[in-house]
Parts: sequence; C-alpha cells; structure tokens
Amino acid sequence: MSFVFPDRQYCRSALTQRQKFAFNLFMLKFTLRRIISRTAAKEGTQRFGPSAATPLTQAESLPSPSMHASPVSLPVYVALTAQFNSPSDMTQDTVAVLDPTVFHHPIRRDILHLCVNYYRDSLRQGSANTKTRGEVRGSGRKIRPQKGTGRARLGDAQSPMLRGGGVAFGPRPRDFSTKLPRKVVQMGMRVALSSKIAENSLGVMESMNWQSGKTRHLAQKLDSMRLKHTLFITGEDRVPTTLHRAIRNIPLVGLTTSQKVNVYEVLKWPRVMLDAKAVTFFERTLGNSATDAPIHIKTPSVA
Repeated sequence: MSFVFPDRQYCRSALTQRQKFAFNLFMLKFTLRRIISRTAAKEGTQRFGPSAATPLTQAESLPSPSMHASPVSLPVYVALTAQFNSPSDMTQDTVAVLDPTVFHHPIRRDILHLCVNYYRDSLRQGSANTKTRGEVRGSGRKIRPQKGTGRARLGDAQSPMLRGGGVAFGPRPRDFSTKLPRKVVQMGMRVALSSKIAENSLGVMESMNWQSGKTRHLAQKLDSMRLKHTLFITGEDRVPTTLHRAIRNIPLVGLTTSQKVNVYEVLKWPRVMLDAKAVTFFERTLGNSATDAPIHIKTPSVA
C-alpha cells in the first residue's frame, strides 16, 4: 500500500485550527506507517526484541521486575569518648559503628531551614495585645458639636485619632506556631546529625553515669576532657538525678534526652555528645531498620 506525500505549504495555507489539527494527525499516522512498513520489510528481524531463531538462554534471561539495585552504604565509624566515671585511657582505636542511613544523610539546607523555623515559630508567645476604641475606658459622649465650631468633626474620646484613644488594627493575641510533616522533621534530625559527623563535632560514649552530685568535680572532669560548649544527649527516659544536679550549674554545657532534643538545639551547640542508648534510639526511630540492637563497638586488631 503506497501513500502520496502531500505538499505541506499548499495544504497548510488558509486552514482553520481544526483543519490544521486534522492535517498534523494525518502526517503523524503517515510517518508511523512508513516506519512500520520499512521495519517489517527487513528479513530476520522483529519489531520488538531479538529474533525467534535465537531464544534467550537461562543466563541471558531478563531479571524479574521485583529485583532492584540499592546503593551500598558504608557504616560510619566514630571514636568512643571516655566515660565520666572512668579514667581517660581509652585509645582512639575503639570506635562505634553507626547506621549510615541516620548519620550519613545528604546535607539538605532547605530541610534544616524548615525545621528551625518550625521550632522557633512554636516558641513565640503571641501575647501582644492592644485595646480598640470599644475597649478603652471612658465616656461615649461626643466631644463637640458636629457643625458650627469651624473645627474638625470628632466623635468620642476613644477615637484612634486622639491621644489616649484606641488603636486601629493593632496586634491581638494569636498563635504563631506552624505545621510541618513528621517525615520532614525526621529528615531534619538525620541531616543535623550527619552535619555534625561531617564537621567532626559528634562524639559517642558508652554511658553518662555520674555518681556524685557535686558540680565542682564534674566541672573539673569536663575541663580535663575538653568538653565545654557541648550538648550531652542521653537515651534514658529521664535525665539521671545526680548528673542533672551536677551539670545544671556548669556554664556552656547542656543536658537533655533523645526524646526531647530537636533540630535547632543540635545545630546551635558547637559539639554534641551521645551515649549508647541515644544512638540506639536515633537508629530505631530514624533509620530504615526498626531494631533495638545495641550499639556495635569495634576494636581493630593491630597487625
């Protein structure tokens, strides 16, 4: 079956929009039929896939649609920090193996911006209040007659134009808090922890036990360990009483739990210190695998 190729310039002149659409559709069908006819004319070939004479072997069979490739993520290694109640003799060879899906997330500045604004909006009190002309104390009597005085017309003394009167369109109590999806907040925490890892500003210790409640002893210990300007995050449900009593009066040091910490605090502090339970909590709530496995500590052998 043969087709005659029409003259485009002649056919497209003086055509309406509907006629142009019909002409373009005809040209598309004409081109497709020519391609199909040329492809079918070739011997030993098919329209799709290899020829039937050479079937696929078992090794060359196509993979099933359910198979998919995932990128290989290497674990994150962080040197363990000595505990408060132990001598500082732990070497840098002892490391903690962290989940890369939590502590090696791509840095997203836009997600951090959303999380910080979301947290700071919730801190605004929104208690600013002004009185309207209906709330200002005073009489509603008209100040002077409407006409006859030659001066501007006025109503009562609570007018916003007068001193001591009400405020027009002033601030009223309102709620400044905003909403943010839960998964965005979780991604913000992963990005914040990963940024601390990238800056070498995140440390891990096995536990934060401190028997004495004296502030002086703990302050000396922190000075010897060079852990000032540090936020300590514990995985306990409540902060230990002795540790809270000893650390609350030390300046430039913070203490919170993994359930209460937020993205803004992680970014604000120059250094963050986690204990083993806090690492387990973050890996369980933010990681891909929801397991309660303890943190893996590795001590490489020296050859």
